This record gives sequence, structure tokens and C-alpha cells, in this order.
Amino acid sequence: MLILLSPAKTMSGTSKTNAPAITVPFFQNEANEIAVNMAQFSIKELETKLKLSPKLALESFQRFQEFYSPDTPSLQAILAYTGVVFKHINPQDFQTEDFLFAQDHLRFVSICYGVLRPFDGIKPYRMEYDIRLPELGTGNMYAYWRERQTTHLIEEVKKTGGILFNLASMDVQPAFDWKKVEESVRVITPDFKVVKNGKAKTVVIYAKMARGQMTRHIIKNKIIDPEQLKGFSWEGYHYMDEESDENHWTFLQ
Repeated sequence: MLILLSPAKTMSGTSKTNAPAITVPFFQNEANEIAVNMAQFSIKELETKLKLSPKLALESFQRFQEFYSPDTPSLQAILAYTGVVFKHINPQDFQTEDFLFAQDHLRFVSICYGVLRPFDGIKPYRMEYDIRLPELGTGNMYAYWRERQTTHLIEEVKKTGGILFNLASMDVQPAFDWKKVEESVRVITPDFKVVKNGKAKTVVIYAKMARGQMTRHIIKNKIIDPEQLKGFSWEGYHYMDEESDENHWTFLQ
């Protein structure tokens, strides 16, 4: 079973936690090309294209300018991302065996780096899928990545038993030929919902927390059989068989 997660927009270039190793991203050359092209944008252009505040646009500009600097070290992806999902994964207390299990069974989908393993060394960046880089093709970043990383993801899933446990947000799916992925491997997608006024709704922040907690649960317990995850519970979330089907599972709070 392979877990798929979205990355976070918030990132750090340093961490007090030590992972057992650092690896090179499969699509490192593509990331280098993307960073070079992003570095050509001015602060004002980044502010517009990435829909950022002036402060964040300046930070993003500096990061792309420093992308190739030897003074800007790479940090393992599982430690570099600092958003809600990753706070709830909480790799800061991982043991060596937890990190190693994550390296084998967890993947992130980066707009800059493509499919990433937890140990893959990355540098801070800010990207959006609607960015167009003419030097890299006529489409946006969805079009750039779709053909490049679909086969790679399918191969990674097959190596771990042929089941993709999809904890990524829906906005990453167009970065793959998702129909081909679903035809090639079994894709299980959990949905975390909150019942309000008699209706089940997805509350984004709670769903992110639950995805992080479920990912942590899988890693800490070394789970490779998805059926075991029907027993997952956190903050009142629990599996609802009558609201689920074979590949779309609903957890209600």
C-alpha cells in the first residue's frame, strides 16, 4: 500500500529533527528547470502569479534566487513541509523504523519536484498549478506533470502491493492521468466529514488534520492492509460502512 499526500504551501529550510538519510528526487532535473524559470519573475510578477502578499512574494523571490546556492541546503521533504497535515503527522518524534517505513510507503505530490519520497532533499519554494512557463511548454503545471509522473506513480504503487491510499486533496489529481492510475491500480480515497444540521459536510481544516493523523497512524503501526484502517478513529471520526463503497470510504465526526 502506498499513501499519497498533497504537500504544504508553508515550508522550512531547517529542522532540529534528523531523518536517517537524504535522497535525490526522481524528478530533480525537472525541478531545476522549473526553479530557473521561476527565478526570472520579478517580485511584483510573483505577487500576481502566485496570488501572494508583498511579504510572501519577496520571500518566494529570494527562495528562487537562492535555489542553486550551495549555502541553501536541501532538507528531507517530510521535514520541510510544515502545514496542518504535516503538523499532525508529527515526524519530530519518529523512530528510525518509522522514517524507513514512511520512505517505502509514503509519497507527496509537489508542483516543483513532482512525486517525492519522504527522504528526498528539497529546497523551499512556492508554486501554483496554474503557472505557465513558456520555456517548458504551452500548458500550465498540470499539463507539464501529467504525462511525466503518471507512469512513475503507477510503478511506485505496484512496488508496494498495487493499492494507492489516496489522502491527497482533489486538486492534485489533474497532475496525473488519473483515469489511467485508477485503471492500473486500486485507488482508495477516504473522505472525512462533519455532520452539521443533519448534513455531512467536509470542513477543510478538519479534513487536513484527519489526513495527517491517519498518515501518522499508518506509519506508527506499519499498516500495509487498508482494511485495518476501517478501525481508525480520531476526535470522533469513525468509518461509516453504509456511507462508503469499495474505493470511497467515508469517516464521519
